[in-house]
Amino acid sequence: MARVSTLAGTRLPRRVATLSVHTSPLEQAGSGDAGGMNVYIVEVAKRLAQAGVEVEIFTRATRSGLPPTVEMAPGVLVRHVIAGPFEGLSKEELPAQMCAFTNGVLRAEASRSPGWYDLVHSHYWLSGQVGWLAKDRWGVPLVHTAHTLAKVKNRQLAAGDRPEPKSRVIGEEQVITEADRLVANTPIEARELIDLYGASPARVSVVEPGVDLDRFTPAAVGREEAARVAARRRLGLPARGYVVAFVGRIQPLKAPDILLRAAALLPPDLRDEVTFAIVGGTSGSGLDLAGLAGELGIAGMVRFLAPQDRQSLPEVYRAADVVAVPSYNESFGLVALEAQACGTPVVAAAVGGLPTSVRDGRSGLLVNGHDPAEWARALARLLRDPRRRAVLARGAIEHARQFSWNRTAAGLLAVYRDAVSGNRSQGFELATAQ
Repeated sequence: MARVSTLAGTRLPRRVATLSVHTSPLEQAGSGDAGGMNVYIVEVAKRLAQAGVEVEIFTRATRSGLPPTVEMAPGVLVRHVIAGPFEGLSKEELPAQMCAFTNGVLRAEASRSPGWYDLVHSHYWLSGQVGWLAKDRWGVPLVHTAHTLAKVKNRQLAAGDRPEPKSRVIGEEQVITEADRLVANTPIEARELIDLYGASPARVSVVEPGVDLDRFTPAAVGREEAARVAARRRLGLPARGYVVAFVGRIQPLKAPDILLRAAALLPPDLRDEVTFAIVGGTSGSGLDLAGLAGELGIAGMVRFLAPQDRQSLPEVYRAADVVAVPSYNESFGLVALEAQACGTPVVAAAVGGLPTSVRDGRSGLLVNGHDPAEWARALARLLRDPRRRAVLARGAIEHARQFSWNRTAAGLLAVYRDAVSGNRSQGFELATAQ
């Protein structure tokens, strides 16, 4: 039997069932449906296990031949649940497979001794639907992290992007009502849960995501330029001139097209000196960025790179003079935080959690709205001012150091303790009433 951990005299869960229906933590982030949520689940699970809490992550099997279980790290097990065809299904197609997925989750628990899991933590609303049923079946608390919210996304849609369907809105409302605790990435998201979904403030906790401060590090002092040139050579980018990097999935929500339109509006003398590095893969409806670059007459300014693994990603940030995050919505903005940890200033849209992950005027610049002309002006001002970039680079490192995955895991452990304590108290009250 797993060791029972304690912190501040309060019992921690021995074993947590983490639900990630639509994307596997084993997938490469940066394309398809794999993104910041994948990174979050991986980094948090490893640190929870180090604290003595075993984590079992349930995700949908997307190809045949996958082993039923994979040990991702000591104390962290990934379970592949067969639910639907062995192929990539869109998130819109997945609700039809929820019964099959839930069955797989419940069977895993039924094959173990009673009380195997002490808590369920669901990520994204699809997982929340499964977690809601598992919570009732197992008699354990449900902690839910939304990561994105349909009502918020529909308020900030990119041109031509599809609104989230009513079925998702209803599904989110159900999960938010049933969850014992709701984890918000920022105070802004906490307010959205309360104001837009009617969540009880007593059930909402803010736990900010983090960054791996051992991996995402700045170049040694005095070696910044040498490290930048070396990173560019390894990535096939020009050693001279400026590099503006975009890192993320190629989809309307992330708005890399706004960045290309801004590139076309840069002053002619600056356009000859700037390379825009687009790092990521197609997701959802995608965007024809190569075609757009051709139409705008800036194809020579744009380089496309495949999604980078966690080992290579710091090189992208160190190669760039500026990292741009023009998204229409971000629950937090891990890319912005990773870039700053590497000492690279960020220019980001003032939406969602980005005002938390980027300190305007200290670690980067926030742009109100998505007018390409505004983005062009912000980028031009920063690229032409090396002293300003140096000040922001120092501020970026300082700001990023306030965030870590250890801090995130500690925050979640506090939420777990409260949820387990509340669940046991509720059970005692019900038993007394009977």
